[in-house]
Amino acid sequence: MKTLPRNEHPQPQWERENWKNLNGSWAFAFDFGKSGLEREWQVDYSFDQEILVPFCPESELSGIGYTDFMPAVWYQRTIHISEEQKKNSILLHFGAIDYFSQIFINGQSVGTHKGGYSSFFFDISAFVTTGENKITIYVEDDNRRGRQPKGKQSSLYHSHGCDYTRTTGIWQTVWLEFLPKTHIKEIKYYPNVSERKVTIEALVTGKGTVNVEVYYKGILCGKVSAVLTEHGFLEVQLSETHLWEVGHGRLYDVHCSFEEDRVKSYFGLREISFKENKFFLNGEPVFQRLVLDQGFYPEGIYTAPEDDCLKKDIQLSLDAGFNGARLHEKAFEPRFLYHCDQAGYLVWGEMANWGLDVSSYSSLADFLPEWSSLVSRDFNHPSIITWCPFNESWDYEYRRQKNEILEMIYHTTKKLDPTRPCVDTSGNYHVITDIYDVHDYAQDVQVFTEHFTGENQTNGVFWDEHDARQSYKGEPFCVSEYGGIKWDPTNQSKDSWGYGEEPKTQEEFYARYKGLTEVLLNHPKIFGFCYTQLYDVEQEKNGLYFYNRTPKFDMKRIKEINQQKARIEK
Repeated sequence: MKTLPRNEHPQPQWERENWKNLNGSWAFAFDFGKSGLEREWQVDYSFDQEILVPFCPESELSGIGYTDFMPAVWYQRTIHISEEQKKNSILLHFGAIDYFSQIFINGQSVGTHKGGYSSFFFDISAFVTTGENKITIYVEDDNRRGRQPKGKQSSLYHSHGCDYTRTTGIWQTVWLEFLPKTHIKEIKYYPNVSERKVTIEALVTGKGTVNVEVYYKGILCGKVSAVLTEHGFLEVQLSETHLWEVGHGRLYDVHCSFEEDRVKSYFGLREISFKENKFFLNGEPVFQRLVLDQGFYPEGIYTAPEDDCLKKDIQLSLDAGFNGARLHEKAFEPRFLYHCDQAGYLVWGEMANWGLDVSSYSSLADFLPEWSSLVSRDFNHPSIITWCPFNESWDYEYRRQKNEILEMIYHTTKKLDPTRPCVDTSGNYHVITDIYDVHDYAQDVQVFTEHFTGENQTNGVFWDEHDARQSYKGEPFCVSEYGGIKWDPTNQSKDSWGYGEEPKTQEEFYARYKGLTEVLLNHPKIFGFCYTQLYDVEQEKNGLYFYNRTPKFDMKRIKEINQQKARIEK
């Protein structure tokens, strides 16, 4: 492991030259009594352990490896600020901290943040001095109280079923950014394929001239300049058309300047739509062959050990014949989305809603601000083709979901991003949605066939396990979870878990996989599927790959099955 782990820029879609990675060794301490604030540890405390950031303390790579519950933890390190750096605005960035955090500079609080998946920053210019400065971070985490989304993090001591090792504290890159007082705050891209242009919405501090140059493989394709005060729109006509397509992540590089500020960015020229139950990318029908990706790693838990691990997971999926993934019960880091953008890889952008009490209106305050932040952060990634804030909104302690909560989150998502479809809650229980999806883990091919053919479908299209609480109204339709076939040839764990009875031989596995998948490929109204899942995670043994990413099966055979032409493509 490098002395500076994960040293690549964490947000390649928004990159300035003047930045500093703060990953590496930090002082660390447990605070089981949550009394550190009362004892003013941020002012004076001798931290007794070291941790390797950005790996969570539960992980092997962190150097801690403590997997029991941690009500609170602390981090601390010093940074050096030069006299030249002090002249700038200094932003302290966090990719993600799970869950509630308070940040101190030289003992002074600069702010708090709630949310385990969204990125955030603080302007620490007024808190630092020239020379040595101390950063101290306090974190609280409690995924059993119903007030924080936890995703697949176990609420029991042990991992079990489809819940895995928890993540507490820092799990994405920490970095400093030095930028002029007058700078670009944010830009959004609105590509227009038919008119071969891109509209750019820009937020800036103060007033000045914004210059935008767009390149494709080093060739200038368009530029524009405009004087803006705080907010405005710019339109760039492109001299060359290079479409972002499945398997071809043709990205335009963008160089933006605003007075003394310089930012490197990119976008993909693509449009998505639905018509007659078909999904269209740039006006061409595409069948979504997706796989469930949980985003877990044996040594790093939520955090990939290396940037190459992110790229490898995409390649493993492509090798198996998929063209995208549901990024499941976790908001993935921007670096992963960057690699999806480059690969022309389709993804559903999701959130870790499990653990949240959606029977209580208070969950809006615990979910909506963070979800809104994530939609804004990831808006420009062309690989994201669907937003999915919730997955299977099961009853919480026997109390049903408040439908108004899902409805409000759907409408907020559409307001923040009218360019993409939104699935209110994948599988169940739908309230208002652009895509109607179901999860069906029937393992018998004949039973699975009957679920999608014949005269027993009350809605005329499919059998809906949850039709007592949701109603299909003719929306574009897909099966966003199926399969999950258990295959644990090593039988190393008596607690291994998967759906249905495990096949007795690999040939039996291939036959079941082929039978289930062809039912969906041959359906005249299904625009896509998502197989569960890409790789095993801990005790869940239904991946096509082992947890260490080595293949369980002949991926050429799996690919041949998945790559068959779908009925809706003919």
